[in-house]
Amino acid sequence: MLFNSLTFWLFLPVFLGAYFLTKKNARLWVCLAGSYLFYGWWDWRFLGLITLLTGLNYWCGLKIADSASGGAEGGGRKHYVRFSVVCSLVILGFFKYFNFFIDSFAVVSDSLGIGFNLGTMSIILPVGISFYTFQTMSYTIDLYRKEVDVERSLLKFSVFVSFFPQLVAGPIVRARDFLPQLQSDRVVEWEDIRRGTNLMLWGFVLKVLMADNLAVTVDRAFQEPTAVSGLYLLIGVVFYAFQIYGDFAGYSLIAIGLARVMGFRFNVNFNRPYLATSFSDFWQRWHISLSSWLRDYLYIPLGGNRKGATRTKINLMLTMLLGGLWHGAAWTFVAWGALHGAYLILQRVVSTQVAGFLPNSLCRFIGWLSVFSGVLLAWVFFRAQGFGEAFLVIEKIITFDRFELGTILRRLFFLKGLLLIVFVFGFEWLSSRFDFDELARKHTSVNSLFIVSVLLLLSFWGMFGGGAFIYFQF
Repeated sequence: MLFNSLTFWLFLPVFLGAYFLTKKNARLWVCLAGSYLFYGWWDWRFLGLITLLTGLNYWCGLKIADSASGGAEGGGRKHYVRFSVVCSLVILGFFKYFNFFIDSFAVVSDSLGIGFNLGTMSIILPVGISFYTFQTMSYTIDLYRKEVDVERSLLKFSVFVSFFPQLVAGPIVRARDFLPQLQSDRVVEWEDIRRGTNLMLWGFVLKVLMADNLAVTVDRAFQEPTAVSGLYLLIGVVFYAFQIYGDFAGYSLIAIGLARVMGFRFNVNFNRPYLATSFSDFWQRWHISLSSWLRDYLYIPLGGNRKGATRTKINLMLTMLLGGLWHGAAWTFVAWGALHGAYLILQRVVSTQVAGFLPNSLCRFIGWLSVFSGVLLAWVFFRAQGFGEAFLVIEKIITFDRFELGTILRRLFFLKGLLLIVFVFGFEWLSSRFDFDELARKHTSVNSLFIVSVLLLLSFWGMFGGGAFIYFQF
């Protein structure tokens, strides 16, 4: 189901009614049944995969815990965690990357004159497989590290894996944050409902109001880059930066808000990323659940910054390359990750050279401009269908190809999109300086004004075409 579909809004009140009318295990069964219905709505066959990963990691978790309690600190526990990680990665690799690696191998063999053709398979990519695979892997790894307690209830563990608000597009919720909340019934207070509802409404503003309106201009720019001007492509790239932010941050807010209405607390997944003044700052604000996952389970185990400057740079690049590949089975995603890896490495070199030479305010502005420009460049590869298209877009922009106002197509959508970006960016800039939520909490009239204003904006300017969320493909 899509959060912005009629089906979901028919499903939600029935689910919440059953959720609040039940207690203890009955409530957990409602969560599990509702989550499986939500996930299986696209294709019931996907349920077999999620139950397989659930059962596999539940069993491995028990074995890791029992091996530790039996005194086998080394071999047994290590074998089970390796088995869990390898099986999870094999399943993810098969469904997401099998054809990608086969095609890449064929290209390389053709270039060498060998000409191997292994053929490809018609593999359906299960929605959200990257998210719940990483979520289950983090559980067994944390259990091995003794950073989380074993979950011996299969029902609770199944709810942890399949909880529908964040199942298909995150945020990635760690076991240590979620499983303790499943040990008892959540006591839902009015503040949870108020805060959760506000988060969901702002999530819909980002998705339905901003992202889906910007998509009209972005799609036109990238569908026929040869037919449009460099100015229109530049607008398309800028709009895409805010489209993907609104789309993904919007989903995260809806998921976090819905969980809050049910009494669960999830961590923030986006924190005004386009206000970042360094690339490391950007990755502490963008898709926080993934960046922290890559840091804790990849970058730090590789050695982090503990083994010298050269090794640190290698670790940064490897982490970002794999982060790019996580997003999709295409070399353009790897290029996107490589660019961000290069940015982080360059930042470490440059920051030590220029520190103290410029006023802090000027440094922050230059940092913000550099980060935003670099992120825009990387988004070209993320959005393009191939390197040829990406380089064409970049070439037409940097050569100022037909930078004339008359080349802007669909000017109404352009003006509408520009206003929405200014509105959202302005609100987020202000919210970084004023605590609007605290104001809304103390004054009911302020909270009511926020709700009415959002509903009016969505009614007049919202795009309710049921467009899928971008990160569903990852």
